[in-house]
Amino acid sequence: MRTQSDFPVEFDDLDATAGDLELEERHALRRVAGLSTELADVTEVEYRQLRLERVVLVGVWTEGTVTDAENSLTELAALAETAGSQVLEGLIQRRGRPDPSTYVGRGKVDELRDVVVATGADTVICDGELSPSQLRNLEQAVKVKVVDRTALILDIFAQHAKSKEGKAQVELAQLEYLLPRLRGWGETLSRQSGGSGRGGGAGGGVGLRGPGETKLETDRRRIRTRLARLRREIKGMRTVRQTKRARRSRNSVPGVAIAGYTNAGKSSLLNRLTGAGVLVEDALFATLDPTTRRTATPDGRTYVLSDTVGFVRHLPHQIVEAFRSTLEEVVHADLILHVVDGSHPDPEEQARAVREVLAEVDADTLPELVVVNKTDAAEEETLLRLKRLWPEAVFVSARTGAGIDDLRTAVEDRLPRPAMEVRATVPYTRGDLIARVHSRGDVLATRHTNEGTFLHVRVDAALAAELAPFSGSTDSERGDG
Repeated sequence: MRTQSDFPVEFDDLDATAGDLELEERHALRRVAGLSTELADVTEVEYRQLRLERVVLVGVWTEGTVTDAENSLTELAALAETAGSQVLEGLIQRRGRPDPSTYVGRGKVDELRDVVVATGADTVICDGELSPSQLRNLEQAVKVKVVDRTALILDIFAQHAKSKEGKAQVELAQLEYLLPRLRGWGETLSRQSGGSGRGGGAGGGVGLRGPGETKLETDRRRIRTRLARLRREIKGMRTVRQTKRARRSRNSVPGVAIAGYTNAGKSSLLNRLTGAGVLVEDALFATLDPTTRRTATPDGRTYVLSDTVGFVRHLPHQIVEAFRSTLEEVVHADLILHVVDGSHPDPEEQARAVREVLAEVDADTLPELVVVNKTDAAEEETLLRLKRLWPEAVFVSARTGAGIDDLRTAVEDRLPRPAMEVRATVPYTRGDLIARVHSRGDVLATRHTNEGTFLHVRVDAALAAELAPFSGSTDSERGDG
């Protein structure tokens, strides 16, 4: 078993934004040791409380290099710290595959137990998703609570979700994870008595006296009912999001989605490009609720930027499914800004993990612009390697503002241009029409004449129709788009 006793995780300082108040509030409301919150509406369920104060990490290294294994455990340490825990020790075992009974090899379970006793840890966090039996067996062996990577990420999401949609999505993911892991103990395993076939009778009639329903079955039924209600609520919120997208589509406003690994600097980049004031925190999954802001290209065309939830390697499938309606902002975008942390030890692996999730939501075929962020903190050798790997990428620092102008220009070049080319002289009394052309179209030339403002523009079909009465002898013609 390989031991790694310390997992320092360094992040860059970020510029202060209008999200500072939310950041201060979040830090002021850290969980208190010994307190816990039960799931609403599921009062008789043994929910795996996450009292993450002093933890030992354990991972099984099945493939790749030892550096890959250590990077994975370092990321798990960052996740644990984000959830509010103190990491005491990290352990890695080399195996062909995790033990089907106890995750780590049975001979190593005793060593893990000794580390837990020596450090005084109260929780073991495993770097993988464990089956219910693996959780139960390992917990019985080490005599402290065992939490897997999926439960840890879900706990962080539950802490950081703020909007109604975000909270519903996180609860849906948590309940889907919890349902197959329900356990009963003591009297909760007892069955309710079977019903009577007669009104007011003392016992069940012939053929009707049965064992009844266990408390465990009752809990499962309650969770399934809650799941159905949450899915209906999220479906309704999805409809609202689709309506907003349809309105933007009718107005021919292009959409750009910012996607990337968690803590790659997506929110900082959105703030730098739009002044959105989104919360920026030195933690994983600081932003869960999507933010959409309008901005403009250097030539004046309006487009919207959407900040999305950060991805991570082995992102729980429950999260991907629950946040599918949010991730549709990526699916329907005209361009994806794929933000990569240039200061990370393995940015290529981060990019691969992001593209895996994009493929899961059918967004892997969309135009992509790689944006390597945190260049002020990255090593020169790493940046040179990434420039060879991604020659079309833009290298920026959202913290210092370096490269932001180049990024704006690159976005401008890649955004779809309106398909209709029109030459028209618009009367000065139609300033509203000229404003819409500048907002929604691509202005190629303009000059003022005695009759009005002459415009040579590329616009969508709707604007072309509005300009048609003023086009005179130069009717609109199909551009190359």
